[in-house]
Amino acid sequence: MSLETLHIHEVGQIKEIRSCVAKITGISHCINGGLLEITPKTKAMILGFVKDEASVLLLGATDDVKVGDKVYSKQQAFNVRVGPGYVGRIVNALAEPMDAKREQIACDGEYFLFREAPSLLQRVPLTEALETGILIIDSCIPIGKGQRELIVGDRMLGKSSICTDAIINQKGKDVICIYCCIGRSYSTLERIVQTLKKHQALDYSIIVSATASSSVGEQYLAPYMACTLGEYFMDKGRDVLVIFDDLSKHAWAYRQISLLLERSPGRDAYPGDVFYLHSQLMERAGRYSPEFGSGTMTFLPIVETIQGDITGYIPSNLVSMTDGQIYLNQVLFSTGIKPAVDLGLSVSRIGNKVQCLAMRQLSGMLRLEYIQYQESLKIAKLKTGASDEFTQRLRRGEAITQIFKQRKDRPYTLLEELFLLYALRNNFLDVLTPLQVEDFILNINDFAQEKYPLLIDGLLTHKALTPEITQAMYDCLAAFFKEESDVK
Repeated sequence: MSLETLHIHEVGQIKEIRSCVAKITGISHCINGGLLEITPKTKAMILGFVKDEASVLLLGATDDVKVGDKVYSKQQAFNVRVGPGYVGRIVNALAEPMDAKREQIACDGEYFLFREAPSLLQRVPLTEALETGILIIDSCIPIGKGQRELIVGDRMLGKSSICTDAIINQKGKDVICIYCCIGRSYSTLERIVQTLKKHQALDYSIIVSATASSSVGEQYLAPYMACTLGEYFMDKGRDVLVIFDDLSKHAWAYRQISLLLERSPGRDAYPGDVFYLHSQLMERAGRYSPEFGSGTMTFLPIVETIQGDITGYIPSNLVSMTDGQIYLNQVLFSTGIKPAVDLGLSVSRIGNKVQCLAMRQLSGMLRLEYIQYQESLKIAKLKTGASDEFTQRLRRGEAITQIFKQRKDRPYTLLEELFLLYALRNNFLDVLTPLQVEDFILNINDFAQEKYPLLIDGLLTHKALTPEITQAMYDCLAAFFKEESDVK
């Protein structure tokens, strides 16, 4: 045997197995996060160690692992393969392909799974909006590229739908999207994959799968794997959107691992470092300075509440470490307002500075008007007579509600959003029925493209309401509604 093929390993032995956690003896050189090998298909990651033994997390095919098996250590960190070949693929938490494609994924290097977050000197303020295509979010809760915006609410309120709509809306915008499934059912993941395929969104997306049937270890590692794959593209100067669905299941997996490791439980049986668990992950989002390529990575973490309790341990932790939250309300959902975003509890700490000037000009007072309308509805139930001003406020609020209602898997383009807001601002929508508003949304873009192409070019170029563009938009809307009335 030549020296080039000689490999030296430290060999240990499995002393004890507890579900997904094992204790190893004979490994004298350990590092937290180190990678061990039991068989070619079974790995282990070091979670802690004392003088005579190390505690490890079993990964991969663990069914045949038993006490007494040998464990091999190369004294290396947990590095994962990264590269452009992952785009369009479905992988597990160990970056192994899970889809029907037979070819292996070509890599372009390796990244440490638990990389440190970019330093303050590597970052710059956020200045560009990530357009989700959801009007109520883009106008009232703008998300910037590099932001961390939490999506919080009870189960079955459309949290995942908001994220899939955001992915669909990135088509043609040179954004790499990564959807990380943590502890969800396989049928839910399959439905999301089919939705993305239907809209050709899988061509620029990566799916990291750790469903409920996956091991606890894979559910724990999945968000770090998704983040590491995103960092590869971020380092190349690309824009990346990462969805974590959802971090409640991630915290449950970590709690189970910690209890198996006999670590002292704290509130709700979570270990004391559960805050660090998510904060080290959230800090990896951001926007690089031009010296480091100007790449961005945006996080949309999802967390599930119970009966709308946003003060729960994990939700309140995530609220404190993100740049805002989108809160979904059960009452709004049951009344047919979808997406059921509660603007009273939702906020974006980045503010409107990432919005284009036209969006900022049109949506300035929209949030306040909508919240005042919700309060006016409560008063209207108690009062029999109302002033003209009060009636006008209710009519305006109803028009706002109609344009905020949006079909699933039908994100709006920026032009559609600007036309909707301009029509609302100039009272074109106050006298329309819900069906007429829907017809306006479906047809205004094609009408403007055909009859006012210079207006479209001006909006896309300047993204601001200059006097010329303002007049052209008014003329376009007046001509559209005149043509509609003539047809009828």
